[in-house]
Amino acid sequence: MLTHSFSDQERQFQPAFEVLQRAIDQRAFPGAAVAVTHQGWLIALKSVGRFTYEADSPEVLPDTVYDLASVTKVIATTAVCMILHERGVFRLEQKVMEVLPEFAGTDVRRNMIPFRMLLTHASGLPAYVKLFQQTQGQEELIAAAMQTPLTADPGSRAEYSDIGFILLGVALERLARRPLDQLCRQEIFSRLGLEHLRYRPPAEWKPRIPPSVDDRSFRHKIIQGEVHDENACVMGGVAGHAGCFGNAEEVAAFAQCMLRGGAPLIQAETVELFTRRETSPAGTSRALGWDTPSQPSQSGQHFSSRSFGHLGFTGTSLWIDRERQLSVTLLTNRTWPDCSAQLIKQVRPAFHNAVVEALR
Repeated sequence: MLTHSFSDQERQFQPAFEVLQRAIDQRAFPGAAVAVTHQGWLIALKSVGRFTYEADSPEVLPDTVYDLASVTKVIATTAVCMILHERGVFRLEQKVMEVLPEFAGTDVRRNMIPFRMLLTHASGLPAYVKLFQQTQGQEELIAAAMQTPLTADPGSRAEYSDIGFILLGVALERLARRPLDQLCRQEIFSRLGLEHLRYRPPAEWKPRIPPSVDDRSFRHKIIQGEVHDENACVMGGVAGHAGCFGNAEEVAAFAQCMLRGGAPLIQAETVELFTRRETSPAGTSRALGWDTPSQPSQSGQHFSSRSFGHLGFTGTSLWIDRERQLSVTLLTNRTWPDCSAQLIKQVRPAFHNAVVEALR
């Protein structure tokens, strides 16, 4: 794990921690766990608040495990793409239909979409479809994802798409001939010594995981210790777009792997390739799987143009600045109890600004 030096964190990061405490007071989220690495050191590991807004709810601890939601797209799916790309198994310009023939259809535009466009959200697939409402079980949902109609010409615009990453996850399983959760465990998490970063957390972890939502429309229960995303739920909790759980320190350890050039997983050239902002479609902020700071950015005002990161719907985020050798992991359950709270959009940039300013 990371070498740490956070004995002075309360003084150094007091303004940043106050941003989080105010956010809790304003009910942006009931609690949070954060980790900051800088120049190879874990310099902050902090928790604030509780699992829910009730006074007798468990306190969040530094090792509290959160549903990472779409941060899964980078720490799992994109990371596997990077590894298999180096091995020549996953090719960016290969057509999706060559690996997923079910993706082909009467719309001839589909047949020309390469994997690169799934990673950069430029395939023309829609942002989100409630496939869980029309399917039962993993096979049906994947079949529906395969046939989801395009809503734009491939390459014409960047539209963030869960559907594209569902397809990526299936493609990786076929290329590697292993289930996605097994791929991630063997190729990423185990090699980095990460014991609390995984799909489908075991039942004994449940007391360590804050609930994400009181689901009254689909599962009709409080969701705790199982994936929040409904499409991922129907897929059994393992999907390319969502499903990973983890604590702040282990997400930060993955970030530090990226900051040291990918070792021991991949080469620095591969990290550079996947985290560099694409030039097409015009105006996109997307890299290969990763996002980069746009204006205004959830990473705040200070992260450099060579930074990369990703957000998660449940209130999670990871931002990495290679110029500063800095990473900031912020984990919350802002979706509790009903997904309506949107204040995190103001909290994230304010928190990131305060972290960078504390390092000046």
